Amino acid sequence: MLGSVARGLYAITHDERDTGKLVAAVEAALRGGAAIVQYRNKTADAATRRAQAAALVACCKSRGVPLIVNDDASLAVEVDADGAHLGAQDGEVASARRILGPRRWLGASCYNRLELADSALEAGADYVAFGSFFASATKPGAQRASPDLIAAIKRQRPHVGVAAIGGITLANGPSLVAAGVDWLCVISALFEAADIEAVAQGFSRLFATASQRSS
Repeated sequence: MLGSVARGLYAITHDERDTGKLVAAVEAALRGGAAIVQYRNKTADAATRRAQAAALVACCKSRGVPLIVNDDASLAVEVDADGAHLGAQDGEVASARRILGPRRWLGASCYNRLELADSALEAGADYVAFGSFFASATKPGAQRASPDLIAAIKRQRPHVGVAAIGGITLANGPSLVAAGVDWLCVISALFEAADIEAVAQGFSRLFATASQRSS
C-alpha cells in the first residue's frame, strides 16, 4: 500500500474538540490534494478521540486517502484506520506492528537520528519521519534536523518512505522536496490557514513542480 501513495502533503490535524469542524477542515485539505492524513489530538479524552478518528476514517476512505492514527495502534485497528504513527514515547515499534498486523502502515518519528530510523525499520516500520527541520509552534523545544538526513536515508534505503516535519511552510518546503523527501508533514501552516484547501493545493504543487523539473 505504501508504494501506491504519491509524494505530497501529509496533513496532520491540530487539537480540535469540535468533530464537525475537524472533519470540515480535513475535507478541505483533501480537496486540496492531501496525500495522507494523520489524526492527532493530544488533549481530547478517549471517547472523543475514538469518535473523531472514526469520522476521519470515513472521510478519508471516501476519497481513497490513507488515515493514520497518531500514538495509538490499538485505536487504529478499532476504527479501521490505515495505520498508526509512533513517537519515541509512544511504545515499541515491534509491539505496534504486532497490533496492526502486516497490512496496515506503521510510521516512526526519528527526529534527527539515522540510527533510530534503522532500528524502527528493522522492527517493522514502513516509513520514517525526521524533524524538526524549522522552528515549530507545535513543538518549540524540538531538536533541529538537517536536510542531509533525507539524502542519507535515501542513499541507504532508496525504497523507504521518508517524511519531514517541523515548522514546514510553503516558503521553506521546496528545500525539503528538492532533498528528496516523500511527504511534507504540516499542522499549523495548513490547519490554521484561512483557506485550508488553497494551502493544501500549494503544497501539492511543490511536488508537481519538482516532478516536472526532474523529468
